[in-house]
Amino acid sequence: MITEPVLIIRVNKLFHNGISATELYEITRGVWKIAEPRRSSVEYAFSVYDGVVKEVYKVNAWHPALSTPYKNRSENDITLNGEISMEGRAEFIGEVAKPEIRDKYLDRSVAFLFSKGAANPVKYINC
Repeated sequence: MITEPVLIIRVNKLFHNGISATELYEITRGVWKIAEPRRSSVEYAFSVYDGVVKEVYKVNAWHPALSTPYKNRSENDITLNGEISMEGRAEFIGEVAKPEIRDKYLDRSVAFLFSKGAANPVKYINC
């Protein structure tokens, strides 16, 4: 059971075997269409692939989309060459969660939280 305020982010489209820690962080942290009032209550973000938590991040701050630097992702990559508008989208800055939080959720399934066929890649828990 998840007890903290969490944003679950499914990264199925960009995840790949051998993904680096930096790449995983960058595809998890941005850019998402999420509402300001709700996102401010998020303490942790789960990076989820195929229903399994791959990493847990402590969210330190939210920023407008593309306003903070990325090491491995270009603006063209993020916006699909301008096909995706950044209006109303945000990204977070964070860090890997402390072991007492991370170890509770890492490599655990959260697939049961998503309805079959659910298209939205994000889900709020306890927010």
